[in-house]
Amino acid sequence: MEHEESVAERYRRLSERLVGTVAAVPADAWDRPSPCEGWTALDLVEHLVDVHGRFQALVGRSAVDHPPVAEDPVGALTAVRDQMQADLEDPARRDEEYDGRLGRSTFGRAVDGFVCFDLVVHRWDLARATGQDETIEPGDVARVQAQVDVMGDVMRANGVVGPALDAGPDASAQDRLLAALGRRA
Repeated sequence: MEHEESVAERYRRLSERLVGTVAAVPADAWDRPSPCEGWTALDLVEHLVDVHGRFQALVGRSAVDHPPVAEDPVGALTAVRDQMQADLEDPARRDEEYDGRLGRSTFGRAVDGFVCFDLVVHRWDLARATGQDETIEPGDVARVQAQVDVMGDVMRANGVVGPALDAGPDASAQDRLLAALGRRA
């Protein structure tokens, strides 16, 4: 029987890959435009660090102190990642409930549904902006595609993703996902 990945395991895997991508950004690439209109590579990291704080706030917690993203993108992301990982590994913190826009949920479910989504999509954005490997693992493509299939119109209405594009009939699963998110592969 295959082991189903827990949110803590998924978050660890995705965040480690993201931190590796951030660490590999060339020094002269931080100001490059990203696939997110109006955002640079550095803006993507700033957003990801901010998202971690916003999800801590759902359950009344604050993001851990971290260096300014502009001065130390890896250090800032690593600090909030380590806090999030510890919270996901602590059942009491992971399962803490809150009332959100979509009803009652837990910190762990919220992180799994949104933060893990962001880690996949924005790692691709950062890789695209900075000339790195843009490959998304097939299992992550399928998982994010399933989320888009359920929430696509809501995400587009909220401005989370751009209008869907036509990927073409011969597009790979990754390219179809990116097109659904308003991105060109």
